[in-house]
Amino acid sequence: DLAIDVPGHGKVVVDIGYGGTFYAFLNAEQLGLDVCSSKTRDLVNAASAVTEAVKKQFKLHHPESEDLAFLYGTILTDGKDAFSEEPTTNICVFADEQVDRSPTGSGVTARIALQYHKGLIQLNQTRTFRSSTTGSLFTGKAVQATKFGDYNAVVVEVSGEAFYTGTATFTVEEEDPLKHGFFFK
Repeated sequence: DLAIDVPGHGKVVVDIGYGGTFYAFLNAEQLGLDVCSSKTRDLVNAASAVTEAVKKQFKLHHPESEDLAFLYGTILTDGKDAFSEEPTTNICVFADEQVDRSPTGSGVTARIALQYHKGLIQLNQTRTFRSSTTGSLFTGKAVQATKFGDYNAVVVEVSGEAFYTGTATFTVEEEDPLKHGFFFK
């Protein structure tokens, strides 16, 4: 429940969650958008504005490594965070305005942790998450409450379906003088 001033959108309230990386989460309606029907470019622009605003207005902390204390992106949701058998939809905009084709494993992990922390789901209640861009589905559930440093945390299980998108073949030529690698001094 962090209030952030987003240029072009005004004050919004975001949640910051960690599931392998940090994300800002908010209902797309706060930005005047619908995660299920708005144009992807509009969602990407709004999410990127949120990411930049959070980076400028809030300092993240990671209990084990300050190298991990950065906001990777923003996940816009349909706002359906309370437990339901119905899927909840989101779009993950990360890094340099990239859009995940899936609901995002680390994002689903963080979103489940937030829902659990807010009392919106219980342990072992499985939620289904849908990507607004492709319709792909992941499921997730909090399976164990724990601590991470001074923070309340949960162990989360996420599952989905994946497909091969390609293969690679690496060839080493016998006469290559660097075939075994090299070190910088």
